[in-house]
Amino acid sequence: MNEAEIEAKYQAEVAKADADHHKPTAGAMTGHIVANLAVLDVKFHQALWFIHGPQAYALRAAYQELIADTRQQYDALGALLLDENELPPATTAEYQAYAKIAEEPRLKYADASAVVDASAHDLTMANLFIDRAIILAGKENRPALASFLTAMRGTNNRHIRELQSFLGKTAWEDLVEEDDDED
Repeated sequence: MNEAEIEAKYQAEVAKADADHHKPTAGAMTGHIVANLAVLDVKFHQALWFIHGPQAYALRAAYQELIADTRQQYDALGALLLDENELPPATTAEYQAYAKIAEEPRLKYADASAVVDASAHDLTMANLFIDRAIILAGKENRPALASFLTAMRGTNNRHIRELQSFLGKTAWEDLVEEDDDED
């Protein structure tokens, strides 16, 4: 493939992504999920490396599991998007553009409860996009994508419950889902 053909393919991809994000599709929404997973991987590493306090030892094990699950989801979801004839985001610029979970460099100095609380809120935010993508996948007759995302939602729910338990809270206590983009 020559440079002109490569450029034409890339410009077609950019145009499709723009159209898909203005009228959300399951593929576009799942692209947000992939970008969120990339950010979560970084944030969970930040927690693993800098968590301190009496619960640090137990929390490091929890964050190692979160990292492993996040990386498995990232790899599997990227492959699934390709199976669905979609292109997952694959550059840091795309992750920055599509991720809806924000990084916070100051979090490394916070106490363990603040770090855990932030992680529970991040997974709650991730679930908003998963829920939207599940609905869109159903409307678009993409059962494999809907099934994967449903299982992913269940994994996130378990992690949220476990994180909340470190804070002495029930699974959804003090977690508020704000969905101001009704589809």
